Amino acid sequence: MAWLPDGTPLPGKLFIVEGIDGSGKSTQLDLLHKWLIASDYLVSFSEWNSSPLVRRTTKRAKKKHLLTPTTFSLIHAVDFCHRYQQQILPALKAGAIVLADRYIYTAFARDGARGVNSEWVRDLYSFAVKPTVAFYFRVPLEESLRRIIVGRPQLKFYEAGLDLGLSDDPYECYRIFQGRILREYETIVGEFGLHAVDASDTIVHQQELVRLVVEPLLDGALRAEKNPYQRTLAAEQLSGHYLDQPGREARA
Repeated sequence: MAWLPDGTPLPGKLFIVEGIDGSGKSTQLDLLHKWLIASDYLVSFSEWNSSPLVRRTTKRAKKKHLLTPTTFSLIHAVDFCHRYQQQILPALKAGAIVLADRYIYTAFARDGARGVNSEWVRDLYSFAVKPTVAFYFRVPLEESLRRIIVGRPQLKFYEAGLDLGLSDDPYECYRIFQGRILREYETIVGEFGLHAVDASDTIVHQQELVRLVVEPLLDGALRAEKNPYQRTLAAEQLSGHYLDQPGREARA
């Protein structure tokens, strides 16, 4: 289960992934998502910096390079708070599984790398539910840079950390900035007990390890109600889209 800051348990499960850019965390969360859905669990998904509440403001401010480290931190906090109240908390109270691609630890790492006071940032997110499991995908800096730069030939201003003036070269600035974030994460892993996964390992083996951790924790999570045909198939240990509705032909 997940827990409110005062220790009150919630019936749902909150599984989150963290890691620097290029760690492969999103791929692993997507595979976990598909597996849970295939197992008929009710799953809600939430992604960092995706709330419509501040999307236009954030986009405009980024375009004009108006964000300081503190305002950047506050905008992300508003984004998180809105998603938390509208998506994450209701699903957990209902007993569903929530998967989050980045959680409060992203703010701790990125804001810390930008020089924002760490105690202030932690207090800012003190209302957040404690995850059932928080996975941290640990990857060497040079490997993560290789993965990102190959697939992203042009870096954005704030993505590269150019607002910090670490270097005039976007790629060098990005390397320094990601190195700072990596160091922050290594502190967070010990501080909050994140479950570290070797992101240099094969995708298949990483997913096996993730499922080994998650599966014993699924007891009590809400499942989607099966229709009569699904129940019949399940009783015969069959799976697949055999019958969708009465009167329709079976599909392979």
